Amino acid sequence: MTPPAGPASPHSARPDPGRAPLLPPSAFSAAAIAALVGFGSTVALVVQAGLSVGGTPDQIASMVTALCIGMAVAGGGLSLAFRMPIVLAWSTSGAALIAASTLGIGYPTAVGTFVAAGALTVLLGLLPALSRLAERIPGAVAAAMLAGVLLPFCIGLFRTFETDWTLAGLLLVVYLAARQRFPAYALLVVLVAAIGMVLARGQVSVGGAAAFGTLAPVVPVFDWRAVVSLGVPLFLVTLVSQNLPGFVVLRTSGYEPPPRPVLMATGAATMILAPFGAFSVNLAAITAAICTGPDAHPDPWRRWLVGMLYAGCYALLALFSAPLVGLFTAMPAQTVAAIAGVALIGPLTNAMGAMLADPDEREAAILTFVATASGMTLLGIGAAFWGLVVGFAALAAKRIMARGA
Repeated sequence: MTPPAGPASPHSARPDPGRAPLLPPSAFSAAAIAALVGFGSTVALVVQAGLSVGGTPDQIASMVTALCIGMAVAGGGLSLAFRMPIVLAWSTSGAALIAASTLGIGYPTAVGTFVAAGALTVLLGLLPALSRLAERIPGAVAAAMLAGVLLPFCIGLFRTFETDWTLAGLLLVVYLAARQRFPAYALLVVLVAAIGMVLARGQVSVGGAAAFGTLAPVVPVFDWRAVVSLGVPLFLVTLVSQNLPGFVVLRTSGYEPPPRPVLMATGAATMILAPFGAFSVNLAAITAAICTGPDAHPDPWRRWLVGMLYAGCYALLALFSAPLVGLFTAMPAQTVAAIAGVALIGPLTNAMGAMLADPDEREAAILTFVATASGMTLLGIGAAFWGLVVGFAALAAKRIMARGA
């Protein structure tokens, strides 16, 4: 039987403790790189999400601070409790969903949807039946909804050519070049290039922002239409694009993370920190691979310490989040939109590949994609929900007709 203090895998024999130091330099570098890549590559999208729901600069700074605190506390606690490198992130797709919202619900109502999404994640961990139901969500339809949410942002990158072709062209060229040479750090390189350009142009001032992170609580306002339009899709895209792949990354590295406590902990962290603006604390997917493999720590039984270091990095980012957010809120809106568009090219590629992978579900996926990307609002409910409805209806009709044939 595998002891609880290491990876639950039959091929994970514990190496001689004397062969590997407790914390090799690779552990620090892996944790720092994963945190910087995760934060830097999509913080512009979080800022855009806050602006789209009417957040003030202080509230947007609070969003980022609260998210970093949630990832630090919940991730560090889970890594310590289960002796696994359980690293957390915010939901990039969730941020895109919020930023794409055209409901005009206002910041307090948006916070209410964040609480609801966290509660659904807790329920998913508590109720095995709900977990089994979630596993039966057609992957093509879920991916199509995600692709429909992401598409307008990527289109926005190319629309920037109409008003600032120099910026858009630079970011696109830098992204393509970095993807060939440094694929894991491409978005970080794009971010540095964008910041360098706006500073060189004198379009933003680095002064005037608060020195440290801030927390600005608001009382959540619950509206059932907002919960259906934003809260439920936020829960679903986070589940499909973050939590499920996050479990896969850990299992690929030889660990067997317990789904129930992980989902309950991340959902509870989201609920507790939602009044401060945290929209989703969840498993990391892409950046998790940096912390869970042998390059991070040669001893898999000690690799959980990399998860603790990663949590420490996000604690530092929480402490100094305000000036970073201040930089993005001071940038021209089209610059932030262009950065977000570049950041979502990869997720859009993955989502479109998944939605077209199964020929039997392809038509339903296309309908879901088009309905979601349309941005339609019907009965006060947004496009992401109606995209799912259309996709599920198309699959149901196809199966009913097949049975009757």
